[in-house]
Amino acid sequence: MMTTPPGWVLARIFWLHLLATVAWIGCIISISILILPAASKTLKPVDHLAFIEAIQKRLEPIAWFCMSLLLLTGMFQMSVNPHYDGFLSTSTQWSLAILTKHILGIFMVVASAIQAWEVIPAIRRTLMNKKKADEEKILSLQKREVMLLRINFGLSILILLATAFARAS
Repeated sequence: MMTTPPGWVLARIFWLHLLATVAWIGCIISISILILPAASKTLKPVDHLAFIEAIQKRLEPIAWFCMSLLLLTGMFQMSVNPHYDGFLSTSTQWSLAILTKHILGIFMVVASAIQAWEVIPAIRRTLMNKKKADEEKILSLQKREVMLLRINFGLSILILLATAFARAS
């Protein structure tokens, strides 16, 4: 276990962790419950798909930066926490909550990777070939993107719940 750094260092690390959490989860929540429902009611399917692609193009760098920052600051916070007694430990409520949080985080990274490296490129290809794109394929890609976004939304809520359990211990 590391020695505890000065309070101002720890406060900045906590602040960066919280900032990354709010930025990433805030984007997911606002897109899930505000932006995409409004877009689906007002845009044609092909325009909705183009809108999703434009949003993801802006969100991807933010999400990957936040995930990296969360990993770095989270590992540091964990290493200086007095409850920490091993990476895969489940001996206390805190360690079980942190392990749960990390497992859920891995699922979020996987869902984000599928969005970034599979679904969004498929959307881009479909938009480039508008003449060959049929309505069924457009709707399928749209549904897949929305499903992955909703999965990340649910996982983010569960991560916040696990964090609350860790903080309460």
